[in-house]
Amino acid sequence: MTAATTSAPNFASQLINGILAVKPLAQMAKHQARTMMIKRAESIGVYWRQEVQALRSRNGQCEFSPAWEAELKQIETADLVYPDYYLTSFHAYDQGNLSWDAALEVEVAAHAVHARIWPEAGAQGDAMLRQSFHRVLQQQIANPPQDIVDLGCSVGMSTFALQAVYPQARITGVDLSPYFLTVAQYRSKQQAMPVTWVHAAAEATGLPNASFDLVSAHLVFHELPQTAAIAILNEARRLLRPGGYLAIMDMNPNSDIFVKMPPYVLTLLKSTEPYLDQYFALELEQAIYAAGFTKPTVVCNSPRHRTLVAQVR
Repeated sequence: MTAATTSAPNFASQLINGILAVKPLAQMAKHQARTMMIKRAESIGVYWRQEVQALRSRNGQCEFSPAWEAELKQIETADLVYPDYYLTSFHAYDQGNLSWDAALEVEVAAHAVHARIWPEAGAQGDAMLRQSFHRVLQQQIANPPQDIVDLGCSVGMSTFALQAVYPQARITGVDLSPYFLTVAQYRSKQQAMPVTWVHAAAEATGLPNASFDLVSAHLVFHELPQTAAIAILNEARRLLRPGGYLAIMDMNPNSDIFVKMPPYVLTLLKSTEPYLDQYFALELEQAIYAAGFTKPTVVCNSPRHRTLVAQVR
C-alpha cells in the first residue's frame, strides 16, 4: 500500500512556484503577506505591535527581557539535531520557527489568520476553530483521555485548549522550536496549568512506548514534507496505548476556499508555507491507515479545515 503520493501541482501552482523561486519576488511576497496579517489583526482589535512588544519585554518597557534567553537555555535540548526540512523559512520569517520573532508573534498571528473563517468571527475565530475541533473529539472519543500528547504544540495555544476540555488529563506538549516552548512554558505558569514541555521532533519524541490515550496534532501537517508526515504518524502509533486515538486538525485541501483561491492570495500563502504542495498531495487518510490505525473518521469542522480521528488498529 502506498502511503503518500507526490502528484504534480496544477499549472497555476507551478507558475507560482516559479515566481517564488526568484528570491527577490519571494521576499516581496513574504513582506506583503506579513503586512496583510498585521493589518487584519489590528482591524479586529488585536493590536499586533503593542501585544508583541508587551510580551517581548514582559514588564511594559521597550527592551527585550533577558528572562527569555535564560528560560530558553533551561528548556532547550542542547544536542538536538534539527531535521533539514525544519531549517527553512516559515511564515515569512527567514529563520523559520527558530527565532524569537516567530515565537512572540504566534498568538496574534493565529487571531489574524482565523478571523475570517466564519462571517463576523473576528478575534474569536481562533477560539471557535479550536472549539470546533474539540467537539469532534468529544463526539468520536467516548472515554475522556487521561494522558494526552500535543505534537507540534507551538506556544501552547492548542495544548491549553485541550487542557480546558480535559481538565483531568496529564498533558505533554512537544515542539521542535525551543523558542515556541519557552513562550508556552511562560504562558503555562501564568495560567497555572501543569503541562510537561518537551523539546523534540514530533517524529522522534523520545517519549515511552504506549504511554498516551490521545495523540493530537493541531495545524501541524500542512507544515511538513510527506516523509516527515508519515514518520510522525508512525511515532503517534508507537506512543499510543491499545485503543488509543490519533486526532489531526488541519487545512482541508478539498475545501472550495483552497480549490478556488485567487492566484495572488495563493502566492502569498505559498510564500509562507513551503510544504503546502506536498501536504495537498498527501493521501492523509490512507497514510493514517498504513501507519496502523483504523480508517479515520473525517469531519469538516470549518469551511476550510478538517478533523481526522482514528483509533489504534
